[in-house]
Amino acid sequence: MIRLTSMIPDLRTDWRYASSQNFTGEILYHQPAAYLRKEAATKLKQVDDSLKTMGIGLLLFDAYRPYRATLAMWKIVPDDRYAANPANGSGHNRGIAVDLTLVNRHTGEPLRMPTDFDNFSDTAHHDFQSLDSTVLQNRALLKGVMEHFGFRALSTEWWHYSLPEPKRYPLMDISFRKMKKWTKKN
Repeated sequence: MIRLTSMIPDLRTDWRYASSQNFTGEILYHQPAAYLRKEAATKLKQVDDSLKTMGIGLLLFDAYRPYRATLAMWKIVPDDRYAANPANGSGHNRGIAVDLTLVNRHTGEPLRMPTDFDNFSDTAHHDFQSLDSTVLQNRALLKGVMEHFGFRALSTEWWHYSLPEPKRYPLMDISFRKMKKWTKKN
C-alpha cells in the first residue's frame, strides 16, 4: 500500500466518511489518509499528470477504506448498484478503488458533474444523458482519462473507478492509524 500524497503531493481530499455528512449520517472512520495498492497508485499518478497539462486536478472522496465501513454502508443501502455487498467486499477494501472528481487545479473549485458525490439516482449513472453539455463533457473527461490509464468505471456512479479483477487483491480491515504505522515500516 502506498500513501497517495507521496506520489501526488497536491492531491485534494474531501473525507465525507470521516464526518456524518454522508449517506449513512454516521462517521465511518477516523483520521483517514489516501492509500492505494502500488499498481493503482501508479495509475492514478498517471491520471493526475495527464490532467495537470489541462490545469485540472483531482479531488478524492475515498480510496482505501476498512472493511468495517463496507458493513456499515450495506446496512443503510443494501443495494449493490450503490454499495458493495460485504459478502464480496469492495474494491475500496482491497486498495484498488477511488471515488473522485475533477477540480480547477489553480482555484480548487470542483468542475460541474451530474450530481453530488453519493447520489443514488439515475442522474449519477454514466449513461444518463439529460444533462448540460458542460456537465457531460466533464463526466466524459473524468471517465476517459481514468479508463485510459487502466481504471474501470462503475456504471451507476460517475465518481467511482477501480482496477479490474478485484479478487486478485485480498480484503483488508486495517484502521487508518495502523495503516500509517504499517506503511512507514515498508
